[in-house]
Amino acid sequence: MSKYFSFVLISILLIGSASAQSSFYIPRNILDAYNKNTRSFDGKPGESYWQNSSDYKINAEFDPLTGLLKGSEEITYYNNSPDTLKRLVIRLYQNMNKKESARDFTLEEVSITEGVILKTFQINNKNINWNSHDSVRNTSTNLAVLLSQPIVPNSSNQIKIQWEVQIPAGQNPRMGKYDSTSYFIAYWYPQVSVYDDIDGWDMIDYTGQHEMYNDFCNFDVNISVPNNFGIWATGELQNAEQIINEKYLNLFEAAHQSDSIVRIITDADLYEGNIFNSSASTNLWNFKAMGVTDFAFGTSDHYQWDAVSLVVDDQTKRRIYIAAAYNPSSKDFKDVAYFAMKSLEYYSKELPGVPFPFPSQTVFNGSGGMEFPMIVNNGSTNSLAGTFGVTSHELAHQYFPFYMGINERKYAWMDEGMAVFIPFDIQERMVEGNSPRSWNVRSYENFAGDEMELPLVTPSNQTHGNTYRTQAYSRPGISYDVLRKMLGKEKFGEVYKEYINRWHGKHPIPYDFFHTFNEISGRNLNWFWNPWFFDNGYPDLSISDVKKDGNNFEVTVDKIGSIPVPIILSLKNNDGEIVNSIEVQADVWMDGKTSTTVSISVEGEVTKVELGSNIIPDSNRKNNFFDLK
Repeated sequence: MSKYFSFVLISILLIGSASAQSSFYIPRNILDAYNKNTRSFDGKPGESYWQNSSDYKINAEFDPLTGLLKGSEEITYYNNSPDTLKRLVIRLYQNMNKKESARDFTLEEVSITEGVILKTFQINNKNINWNSHDSVRNTSTNLAVLLSQPIVPNSSNQIKIQWEVQIPAGQNPRMGKYDSTSYFIAYWYPQVSVYDDIDGWDMIDYTGQHEMYNDFCNFDVNISVPNNFGIWATGELQNAEQIINEKYLNLFEAAHQSDSIVRIITDADLYEGNIFNSSASTNLWNFKAMGVTDFAFGTSDHYQWDAVSLVVDDQTKRRIYIAAAYNPSSKDFKDVAYFAMKSLEYYSKELPGVPFPFPSQTVFNGSGGMEFPMIVNNGSTNSLAGTFGVTSHELAHQYFPFYMGINERKYAWMDEGMAVFIPFDIQERMVEGNSPRSWNVRSYENFAGDEMELPLVTPSNQTHGNTYRTQAYSRPGISYDVLRKMLGKEKFGEVYKEYINRWHGKHPIPYDFFHTFNEISGRNLNWFWNPWFFDNGYPDLSISDVKKDGNNFEVTVDKIGSIPVPIILSLKNNDGEIVNSIEVQADVWMDGKTSTTVSISVEGEVTKVELGSNIIPDSNRKNNFFDLK
């Protein structure tokens, strides 16, 4: 079958399909994946779906006084694809901090480093000259090596690298030095890039704003630090009894079975010392993590440590370990282990309603808010809403992108938007008066319809500033919330779980999400996907007319903007009190109409009709009022 004929046949099948799954645009490179049967139009992984992976064995030595990290790694890279790989791409993230590198942020002079300094580099025991212009292509944070012996399908190769990197001081995105002896270390080891069924090798350089896209890999990591330093990391600590002294080891082990917070290291303990083994000048911490997409760690010699455990699966009684490590000056972090426990309980049992997939989770007190598998890097805040908000948001990322394997570089809204949306209910429940939905709506309204706003399906690495923030966070967060209300919590939950069930441990793309929701909901939602995800536009409803017939009011609502949103109407008396109200979900617009009439009955006097609410975006609220004469 010719490629041209295949393309035409796919197009015909799409256009003529009963579920009308072709009414949104699908780019050619993604259609090729359907043609190769790695993706399917019902939203499931195709029969020929594949993905590659690696095993990492890393030995690292970190000196907190100088910030110098030295490492060596052995990588076994598995080519599960049907392709013969003629080159291998290695990511050198810390090259972003080199003086000449392109960046999305201005760095302080103290943050400028020499990047990753390679000492040795071997592929299948052959030395690689990383400065060669003939066999190596260097694109800032990617090193593409032309292989003299290509990697054939269903085979593996061995990579050995020795390197060192200076952990930057100053203000850095996602990682760095936070005081004289406290660091969060991420994007730190040479890493094999992703080779996938959509683009082949991922050659997008890391420039600071756009985050990660990694394969699911296994890690066995040894980290050497001075003997008075603790380490909190991705994975599970394998040699606690060799490093942690008896008093604290007992508390650490007790926390793994405790339903209440255990204060493993307190301020008084820090003053007293003798927490970690001091028989040698350094301790070697060993962590293992299986089937995760990355490895990060934090370290300090003066952090407090709280921990607790949680049963996340009522059927199997599976229990996970949850911890917080923090600077004693961060007073809000006294509650973070509890906040993390409540967040993960909600995610496991309510939304998405999937038991937390990893054996442990740590919140490390660094700066900002940034997620990594099984550990997040969060700054301190001055409000309860802020602390719970950043905790719950970053922990939601453990599902998206770490359980789902999303390409954040291209589809940030598939994970950031989810991490905005998922915790809405628990954020409101845990903090009285908190309204994250209204805050998110205000953020979106300020930019909706601006000429710099781009459709959500625009690859995220092509967006910056407010364009990126709106595309990745606020607009998709609202769209998921509108969709959930429209489908109903029960139906949405059913479809959502099926999407997660199909794609966890894999690499879903937007079309897998759209097609799964169409198929499992039993509804053609393309009328919703197009304006929210594919088109330019903005939400704007208005009241054009109100007719009264006795106690019944007929309110005509016009859809001026192209984005479909729910209708909330409130009928008020002369004192401004709501006499009655009604909510109509966004599918009232599914047939393409731009005007609808809503009937509502009222007992008592009505002098004003108001449209909308603070949790529904509306780009022009001036036309949302109708005064009755």
